[in-house]
Amino acid sequence: MTVAAALERAARALEERGAPTPEVDAEWLLAHVLGTSRSGLRLRDGLSAEEEARFEGLVARRARREPLAYVLGEWGFRGLTLRTDRRALVPRPETETVVERCLALLAGREAPRVLDVGVGSGAIALALAQELPGARVTGVDVSEEALSLARENAAATRLEVELRRAGLEAAAEGWDLVVSNPPYVAAEELAALEPEVREWEPRGALVGQGLHEELARVARTEWLVLEVGDGQAAPVASALGETGYRDVRVTRDLSGRARVVEGRRA
Repeated sequence: MTVAAALERAARALEERGAPTPEVDAEWLLAHVLGTSRSGLRLRDGLSAEEEARFEGLVARRARREPLAYVLGEWGFRGLTLRTDRRALVPRPETETVVERCLALLAGREAPRVLDVGVGSGAIALALAQELPGARVTGVDVSEEALSLARENAAATRLEVELRRAGLEAAAEGWDLVVSNPPYVAAEELAALEPEVREWEPRGALVGQGLHEELARVARTEWLVLEVGDGQAAPVASALGETGYRDVRVTRDLSGRARVVEGRRA
């Protein structure tokens, strides 16, 4: 089968199952099978029987609306290639804005102590460890499965991050900066999310309410940086101000959504 025919058939199958970007997904999957880039597909003529079978298997998984990142088994985040599967949320582009704010707040610090609450795959913690040489980064999570994935990513990237099981209480230990992308989807909102999210990503990392405010109360830190959902920035910013934080700021992500709320402990 030719590359063009394989892509056309795969895109049609994905479109029939409601995948939002069928052509792009098909290219990602075939590039993964052939060990090339999406642009490199133009240099290939045909698929072997083994390659075709493997491609069809991956397309079938994506057609069940399994997230593309899980099907590929890896995903990019700020220059890192991270292993991805159902143990943790898929690292998202909007979360890169969280990392950017942390870097800006810690610029010039020689050895800041940083805590990532709800470390998940390790995306935020590992990006900070890579981009802040000398930083002492710790990641905590209540999920042992997420921690196991984060440890695999730390080993694969060869970045030094302390990883341990803990929840919000770890923020009370005293830090220069605490960062978190906590669960912030209301239970009643889950049904409206895409199947990739509601049926595949870990519910414990998605569903939760009041965690931003609770973390603000508990944290002993100079800076607190939080990712928030749509419509949550203003109330979370107000909560930080009421809890005694100053220099409260809201930052929009690349899509223009108010995504990050930060504040300094008074």
